[in-house]
Amino acid sequence: MIWESAVRIERLDVEALRLVEWHEPRSRALAEEVIGLSDSGLETMVVVRLSGWGVPLRQQVRLAGRRVDIVIGSHLVVQIDGYAHHSSSAQRGSDVAHDAELRLRGYTVLRLSYAQIVHGWEAVERTLQAAIARGLHLPPRQRR
Repeated sequence: MIWESAVRIERLDVEALRLVEWHEPRSRALAEEVIGLSDSGLETMVVVRLSGWGVPLRQQVRLAGRRVDIVIGSHLVVQIDGYAHHSSSAQRGSDVAHDAELRLRGYTVLRLSYAQIVHGWEAVERTLQAAIARGLHLPPRQRR
């Protein structure tokens, strides 16, 4: 998570990270996995946890004029609401308006908080599995 955030926020060069002669095999392997798309450690946690599910994931996709954190499949949007970027009334209002626009375009939007991701992952996992089982990650015309 730290490297992912450093690449995105601090503009650490991914190739420079990979050129370091890491002494631990796990460090080398982690350096190879960094892609630099996460806006936060929370986002990285979610992506890492979902990466083995066999469902396409994309990060920082522009939809309806704004970037969203994660898109599962083509139509399930997962927004990570850490306190730093989602604590003001103005930001909340902007988020709600964008969610409404996405819904009108056929997307399902799920917002996850810090507490849910860090302390309640099992419930988050069940919710995401249920959404995928219902086909909410697919375009509306392809849903079961």
